[in-house]
Amino acid sequence: MEKIKVIIADDSDFVRDGMKIILDVDDDFEVLGVAANGREAIELAETSAPDVFLMDIQMPEMDGIEATKYIVEHDLGKVLILTTFDDDELVRRALRNGAKGYLIKNHTPEHLKQMIKSVYNGTGVMEGSILETLASGDSDSSVTPLVMNDSGFDSSGYSDRELDIIRAVSEGLSNKEIAEKLFISEGTVKNYITNILSKEGLSHRTALAVYYLTGKK
Repeated sequence: MEKIKVIIADDSDFVRDGMKIILDVDDDFEVLGVAANGREAIELAETSAPDVFLMDIQMPEMDGIEATKYIVEHDLGKVLILTTFDDDELVRRALRNGAKGYLIKNHTPEHLKQMIKSVYNGTGVMEGSILETLASGDSDSSVTPLVMNDSGFDSSGYSDRELDIIRAVSEGLSNKEIAEKLFISEGTVKNYITNILSKEGLSHRTALAVYYLTGKK
């Protein structure tokens, strides 16, 4: 397996150095560089061809939201947002800008590595707590909230089992967890999700979860 090339962008030396140490000792990863803001991350990316960015949201000069937009528009790599529990509206904005996943900063090393691998392999990932926040719609009233509504997600074309799968995805469950919850095989879960994504014209499960919770693609 080729190493997954990563750029870490965070204005905290502690966070950057900690993640770099975690990834440097694993042969599956190569840290191409670290950045203190989005602009530095983009400059690194334009000369080093990363696969995945670990991108903090709140940084000086260029924040993670603006950097994500540029990275996605210029196809520089996939973005995994680093967030805290009070970043809900900022997470919404990063999602709209094309981020592929979200990671609460109180992660374990193994969880961090698994999330990076999922994003690298084309699977959007989102913490269950973030999904709950997106569903709640609790945000600044000056920003249009992404909340689930009756005219949003159209469930009419789905069987009960498909809706069970969609709801489980929206809860942030993995294929294994969905399989255990619904008493079916992981392969069956994967097939359901593939068919559902194809039906909706969506590229990854995070987009499906957001569509289900918000009615927006």
